Amino acid sequence: MPQIFHRSTNTLARLSIFGAVFFLAGLVWILMTLDRSSYNTREGVIINQPVPFSHSHHVAGLGVDCRYCHTSVEKAAFAGMPPTATCMNCHKQIWSDAPMLEPVRESYRTGVPIEWVRVHDLPDFVYFNHSIHVAKGIGCASCHGPVDKMPLMMQNETLQMEWCLECHRAPEEHVRPREEIYNMAWEAEDQEELGSRLVAEYEIGNLISCSACHR
Repeated sequence: MPQIFHRSTNTLARLSIFGAVFFLAGLVWILMTLDRSSYNTREGVIINQPVPFSHSHHVAGLGVDCRYCHTSVEKAAFAGMPPTATCMNCHKQIWSDAPMLEPVRESYRTGVPIEWVRVHDLPDFVYFNHSIHVAKGIGCASCHGPVDKMPLMMQNETLQMEWCLECHRAPEEHVRPREEIYNMAWEAEDQEELGSRLVAEYEIGNLISCSACHR
């Protein structure tokens, strides 16, 4: 019986198979890279706001405590956004005529809240509770980064599941004394010893089950 296909067909078939494998592997690598990129996670991306609020000015410059604006962070899942009246406690007296703050004054006059654009925006299928993290000794900077050095607020971490699990698997590497929760400059002298002690003292568990965050 005469040979139907040329011998080179075998070589082409092998090259096609190997090529397909490498192509699929490359495609998976590209998708994973895009998934972790700032294009998808918004890590390090400055988001335009109605008013260019500077955390570095208010926190580092003026010494405003996180809880002055985020009043529910210790007792609720949501840290809370300050009402315009909170802003006007100071800005009735200082920068009261600044053009940049006109949206604040307009909101105060009309009673219509400022429509801030959420920076740390988790998917709807993710449950996150600020109060339990604060109660267990997780500092603001652990998730939000050095906000006292941010002229404009940005997302400091990916907020992806693998990032959350790094802390949930080893909370002793991140936990701090409760009195240092809001201290942006705090660093442990011996995190290994301190973390192990606080994990036991605060009764912190390794919550890595799906139901801990997905409810």
